[in-house]
Amino acid sequence: MELSGLLAVILITVLAGYLHTVSGFGIGMIIIGVASGLELVSVATLVAVVSLVTLVNSAVALPGKLHHLDRRHLLALGLGIVPSIGLGVWALNWLSVSAEALLMLMLGALVFYGGLSVGLRPRPRAAVSSSAGFAANGVMTGLLAGMFGMPGPPVIYHCYRQPLPTETIRLLLIACFAMTSGVRTLYVGAAGGLDAQVWLLALWTLPAVALATWAGRRYPPPCSAVLLRRVAMLTLMVIGVGLMLDGSLALWTRA
Repeated sequence: MELSGLLAVILITVLAGYLHTVSGFGIGMIIIGVASGLELVSVATLVAVVSLVTLVNSAVALPGKLHHLDRRHLLALGLGIVPSIGLGVWALNWLSVSAEALLMLMLGALVFYGGLSVGLRPRPRAAVSSSAGFAANGVMTGLLAGMFGMPGPPVIYHCYRQPLPTETIRLLLIACFAMTSGVRTLYVGAAGGLDAQVWLLALWTLPAVALATWAGRRYPPPCSAVLLRRVAMLTLMVIGVGLMLDGSLALWTRA
């Protein structure tokens, strides 16, 4: 990888990490969306790196709070996540080789939906969903985690519809992201996908995320949380539209 490309990925990571710290959304989607849209690194490599970053961040956030974790619903999510991640990784590898334009279109749609979901306010359910409902949501979560390393939108929306304490939901999501990142990393590592380029990018992006997190906490922007959510939402939606246009044009050209 050329030095200019590496520096560009690091800069994107810093900006994404800062925005994620001050708004709570978007680090994986911004890194993967912008870097892949600029064709700096392959989607497969970026997803592997983001999985490692997410795994480390989740591992730091969970210790000392595991006794508050909703283990029953986490297990139900895991029953859907673990097998479907393998299918998602396989689909990513297949699309990367045989249908790159379609992959870009799908990635753009997911990033756009992720941005849109930031602005959605789920209406709480009257009762907590059944374990089967969590497992079914886990299947979709695992597929997206396997393909794009972004399990967020469906599981976030599903969990925030549950009539559960906010802290319980937050820890459930952190544990879910740790699970998806860990399982995906095991799948990719077993297939030999954690090559030198993945480790090189991880070596640089982890300190970049740490720096951005520190800066976001130390020097938050002088604006409201509502405005920050809107900035995150619009940023992700613009990135998503750009990726969808690139994918659509590529499909049109090849047609």
